[in-house]
Amino acid sequence: MTPVRGVEFFQGTLDSTDEIESARVFDTTLRDGEQSPGTSFSYDDKRQIASILDDMGTHVIEAGFPVNSDAEFEAVRDIASSTSTTTCGLARVVDKDIDAALDSGVEMVHTFVSTSDVQIEDSMHATRDEVVQRAVESVERVVETGTTCMFSPMDATRTDEGFLIDVIEAVSEAGVDWINIPDTCGVATPTRFKAMIEKVRAHTDARIDVHTHDDFGLATANALAGIEAGADQAQVSVNSIGERAGNAAYEEFVMAVESLYQTETGIDTTRIAELSNVVEEKSGMETPGNKPVVGANAFSHESGIHAAGVIENSDTFEPGVMTPEMVGAERRLVMGKHTGTHSVRERLHELGFSPTDEQVRAVTRRVKDYGAEKRQITVDDLERFAEEADVERQGDQEEVRV
Repeated sequence: MTPVRGVEFFQGTLDSTDEIESARVFDTTLRDGEQSPGTSFSYDDKRQIASILDDMGTHVIEAGFPVNSDAEFEAVRDIASSTSTTTCGLARVVDKDIDAALDSGVEMVHTFVSTSDVQIEDSMHATRDEVVQRAVESVERVVETGTTCMFSPMDATRTDEGFLIDVIEAVSEAGVDWINIPDTCGVATPTRFKAMIEKVRAHTDARIDVHTHDDFGLATANALAGIEAGADQAQVSVNSIGERAGNAAYEEFVMAVESLYQTETGIDTTRIAELSNVVEEKSGMETPGNKPVVGANAFSHESGIHAAGVIENSDTFEPGVMTPEMVGAERRLVMGKHTGTHSVRERLHELGFSPTDEQVRAVTRRVKDYGAEKRQITVDDLERFAEEADVERQGDQEEVRV
């Protein structure tokens, strides 16, 4: 479903939108997202979130880690059978993991192994040779069943470059379909990550996928840099939830591709706010007000200058290429310390009042004073301020004329 477009960039202002031709979305909310400390999705939670992701047109849904438990296996199996999109199951380079993923009926198996020396030695207690052998054997085990295989060299951004290329070439020769490059500990920067993906592309015929973490607040930027470098797909999570500081955000990545790069994802963006709210509720992780795209303040205005401009034309102090309607949200004019007369007049008219200029200024002073005390201003408060300033309602004026 194609969303309603916002305005085009103005000529001469970042109007180059030919960096990428396409971008696929691999959602890992139900797998990596659930690994957020304190988060646990129930069977019904997973089914509901997967259903929305499926309806929106998400290209791949990583439904979980099938070998983890019987309940997890059943959830993954049911999602695989009830959705029309590609469903993926995670598996270590261990036979029982691979078998569980295959038995769950997923269309894609995502197998992974650590490739950085620190993880090989201190987490796996293995050698580089053993890592390559396990990776190749696991890829072959999936490929021979005809199931799509994705392989991840975990901690790729902290892996010796020569060894990383050796692993990539080995699994490519084994017939892997997708190679995911994960920035497992969130240490990449956009320029470096872009160069890394370009180098990986030169050593494999497999399609490239990227998985970026937000430890330095660069996850979405790094994911986009990977796409610019020629990666076909990015792994993202709704509301950025995931290990530690989380993953690249589903909503940020999709809207950046759609609005900034002017490239179709095929995703119904008008359900993004709905999806975000459901994941917030089910994960128990509150979405910050200043969260891009889906935060309560994303399309809210309090400052007098900003509110006045938005009342005239929302493109004045909003991106223009992304509107609240495009993500299923609403624009809000918020009353507070920084509110100006334009916003107060607009809200009073909405409430049926017909204030004079002097009355608008009087009500605005009350709003500013009230907001300066860090108190939230409600509709009831605004009506009270208007009545105290003797502002007439339109209905009262009609009665007088009659």
